[in-house]
Amino acid sequence: MNHTITDTNFRFPGQISVYKGKVREVYKLQNNILVMIASDRLSAFDVVMPKGIPYKGQILNQIATKMMKETEDLVPNWLLATPDPNVAVGIACEPFKVEMVIRGYLSGHAAREYKAGRRMICGVPMPEGMKENDKFPKPIITPATKAEKGDHDEDISREDILKRGIVTEADYLQLEDYTRKLFQRGSEIAAKRGLILVDTKYEFGKTQEGKIVLIDEIHTPDSSRYFYAAGYEERQAKGEAQKQLSKEFVRQWLIANGFQGLEGQSVPFMSDAYIETISERYIELYENITGTTFVKADVSNIQERIEKNVLNYLAKK
Repeated sequence: MNHTITDTNFRFPGQISVYKGKVREVYKLQNNILVMIASDRLSAFDVVMPKGIPYKGQILNQIATKMMKETEDLVPNWLLATPDPNVAVGIACEPFKVEMVIRGYLSGHAAREYKAGRRMICGVPMPEGMKENDKFPKPIITPATKAEKGDHDEDISREDILKRGIVTEADYLQLEDYTRKLFQRGSEIAAKRGLILVDTKYEFGKTQEGKIVLIDEIHTPDSSRYFYAAGYEERQAKGEAQKQLSKEFVRQWLIANGFQGLEGQSVPFMSDAYIETISERYIELYENITGTTFVKADVSNIQERIEKNVLNYLAKK
């Protein structure tokens, strides 16, 4: 498992700062440029797993950049170039401190809340009489506050966001509008691939000029949940679990092995064989979501490859 990238320590020309998130590492350079590296780290329940997943960073980066290009006519985004399979280069923005989560179906966190008897999530009512994985009458937006490192993201209502001044009302209305448009487009793209986009999250930032743009990832298996469309209705009618395309399979394995990111719990041991199966599932996700065959990048020396490709790109700018 040496052919993974789980940490970087580059010094690019004009480098100002480095931010290391759960999965991505963001290098800020002069001239308002960001170099975002998608690592092979795997995060679940807001905890980073001890081992990297081969090709995961490449998969996430390539899905995100493809989806950015397929939605740029609807919503402006931060992306300028992808000089390496694991790298996106874009415009530095001031991120909004909320994640815009949108749900078309009662799944995941919303389903767990519903099962616990709650009929309100982030100030949004959920209808009575729903079963897990049923479609909502119309998609609901359930924002989350962005966690500081190590903390869990928290549900928050639109009212609280405005009351606490986290986002201005004018900006928040724009975020909601963009979120609905992106989800609609994402659902259309998924339908062409025989998939259902169940729920997802979007992150936005503001450029120096005050323009709101889409940042980070979009419609990846880390930020989204997909079902296979074929058999969806039959499975719902029989009360069976849906066939999913997301990293939910990792969460379910962790839950089955006694881990949900709660205090006092330890991450269960992941064998190399299990890590390999996760990698294979991510490749399957890529091919289903994009409708194209995944081409493995050269991983004999990922650090060297990334550094060389980024430096070549910056030299031409």
